[in-house]
Amino acid sequence: MMMNTKHKQIKQNIAFNVLRFMAVLVVAILFIILFFIIFKGMKAISWDFLTTMPKDGMTKGGILPAIVGTLYLTLGSIILAFPLGVLSAIYMNEYARKGSKIVRFIRFMTNNLSGIPSIVFGIFGMSLFVNTLSFGDSILAGSLTLALLVLPIVITTTEEALKQIDDSFRHASYALGASKLKTIRKVVLPMALPNIITGLILSIGRVSGETAPILFTCAAYFLDHLPHSIMDQCMALPYHLYVISTSGTDIQSSQTMAYGTAFVLIMIVLILNLLANGLRRYFSKKVKMN
Repeated sequence: MMMNTKHKQIKQNIAFNVLRFMAVLVVAILFIILFFIIFKGMKAISWDFLTTMPKDGMTKGGILPAIVGTLYLTLGSIILAFPLGVLSAIYMNEYARKGSKIVRFIRFMTNNLSGIPSIVFGIFGMSLFVNTLSFGDSILAGSLTLALLVLPIVITTTEEALKQIDDSFRHASYALGASKLKTIRKVVLPMALPNIITGLILSIGRVSGETAPILFTCAAYFLDHLPHSIMDQCMALPYHLYVISTSGTDIQSSQTMAYGTAFVLIMIVLILNLLANGLRRYFSKKVKMN
């Protein structure tokens, strides 16, 4: 009996050590990638690099249009996808009958959408938004395409957040005379909001680095000015990085700018995620206080 227990303990320790090693390995790989990009990219970072227009075939100058375009596309897609995804999840979890055909259909389509390659969204966006709806190559077309791309993430994370709220809170609200809508607005959503913001964080990380969808809908190879409206084309950091790394006019001379662009993209994603995490912590504290 003692030998059997000791054998199980050894196997358990081996399994824990393997899992611990894999976790450390993943973190180490992440830090190596970040260190490499930061080490190479910091050489290109300057005030002019961040605030001026590109020139000389994008081998000199700055990346201001790409920074502004990335922020426009990220914020535009989140503004479009987040409310729609949250409302869809509220309907599925709070209003639709559990296990109904409409819920199963929405969940089935959401799961399928999340597995579609991003380039397919780009082709669809070009066909629908650029050509059929005549938005042309524009920030609006790119934002709508990216919104469709991250909509499954928002729906899934929001639905899971709503499921975690115990029904006793809903029943207590109904017992006090609150309507279903008021219960959702005053009780359920505030409690679920910290976890709902998880979907926002994942969405920001996804759309910030996408190249294929904007390639067909809004991204410009070279612009020496900032967009004036949502109907204009824009540069974007992921596409800018792809161009100067693979098909620029002078790839060798563009390497420093490429590393600098990658560094700026990582910093933008990091800052946006930190802001979203700060928002999540704020609502978490608010829920605990209430």
